[in-house]
Amino acid sequence: MFTGIITDIGTVTQCEQRGDMRARIATGYDMAGVEMGASIACDGVCLTVVGKGDDWFDVEISAETVSKTNIGANGWQAGQRLNLERALKVGDELGGHIVSGHVDGVAKIVEMRDEGDSTRLLFEAPADLARFIAPKGSVALNGTSLTVNEVEDTRFGVNLIPHTQQVTTWGDASTGDLVNLEIDTLARYVARLAGAG
Repeated sequence: MFTGIITDIGTVTQCEQRGDMRARIATGYDMAGVEMGASIACDGVCLTVVGKGDDWFDVEISAETVSKTNIGANGWQAGQRLNLERALKVGDELGGHIVSGHVDGVAKIVEMRDEGDSTRLLFEAPADLARFIAPKGSVALNGTSLTVNEVEDTRFGVNLIPHTQQVTTWGDASTGDLVNLEIDTLARYVARLAGAG
């Protein structure tokens, strides 16, 4: 489990296909404190550490994960920056919302505009996921816990404050980008209980 509060920005340094995809990610984390087999959310995708050094870790990414995330749409390449978050520990502050790291699909940035010091982003979500997104609810986008401002059909908007843009990869965002979308787990269960799922 994660919170959607990004704690590092990693950089893909190697990426290769070996049956499954394998990637090496440079990080500022103290890897001496990260166990082999630990989970790290990389742009919102929960991945397992399968190799590590002082300032890097390796992950393997299954074909299923590639097909459901922006890894397949964009393709990871050397130099790409990723939002990173280590798994939640008992007793940690829950600053965002409960995030599983199991990406539901890919949303597209269709509009960006400045609003004061913040940036308003409008996203197009897949129709089967849009029904789970509600105004003032939470979503995880590229692993970042964000509050939904408005929803209209399959489109929804969020605001990014300057701090979020500085401490995540959101400062690099552009119209047309495809981002990993994880809907709020609570919204999924409420819909299921109401008979909508």
